[in-house]
Amino acid sequence: MEDDKARIKIGLFIASVFLLVIWLVKIFEVYTGIDLTEYGVFPHQAKGLRGILFSPFIHSDFTHLISNSTSLFILTFSLFALYTRSSLWVFPIVYIFHGLAVWLFAREAYHIGASGLVYGFASYLFFIGVFRKDSRSIALSLLVVFLYGGLVWGVLPTDPGVSFEAHLAGGVIGLMCSVIFRKYDPLPPKPEEEDEEDEDIEINYDYNGEVNPDDVKIKEDAQPVWFVNTNYKKRKNKN
Repeated sequence: MEDDKARIKIGLFIASVFLLVIWLVKIFEVYTGIDLTEYGVFPHQAKGLRGILFSPFIHSDFTHLISNSTSLFILTFSLFALYTRSSLWVFPIVYIFHGLAVWLFAREAYHIGASGLVYGFASYLFFIGVFRKDSRSIALSLLVVFLYGGLVWGVLPTDPGVSFEAHLAGGVIGLMCSVIFRKYDPLPPKPEEEDEEDEDIEINYDYNGEVNPDDVKIKEDAQPVWFVNTNYKKRKNKN
């Protein structure tokens, strides 16, 4: 229970701070009049490499920012709260490599926004449940499908103003991480199985159904578990 509380606190803290910084960047843009778009990822140019670090913090307007905020908060919290160990790897891998993939393969334009992270985390949280198959992970996978199943259309080039390349890169890298880290976090403990009742004490019954003390055999390291061995030969009584 204490461990679960600690995980929840970690998830809430990281998700809250990360989202707060993103909002502060947008507020800074509005109040100073400075456009930070040029700090986004611009493919195939050296200056565009800085966007790998900065682009998730930059949004075109508040509508763009709001559309990403709720999903980013929920998915970041879920990642760190439920997969605390693997999240220390998954978060930076999705962050860096989805931006690098955009720089290598995307159209020549400024790619900004945190939606690539949203797709990466959603992909990881869905596929990790598919691969791990424990009840908690499967439940989270189903929840991701229920809440964000519509994201799948974002990987298609349906809108020229939307970076589907970032969405696709995030989704693919999230899938790869789920394969790599599927066994990294410990599975929830299984319920303790009942003691084997046939390994401790054997009691043979005599012909009239009473315990014969001479036939009681106690094995070494016996546990206080009893069972009746019915494999005995009954005697026939003649009237």
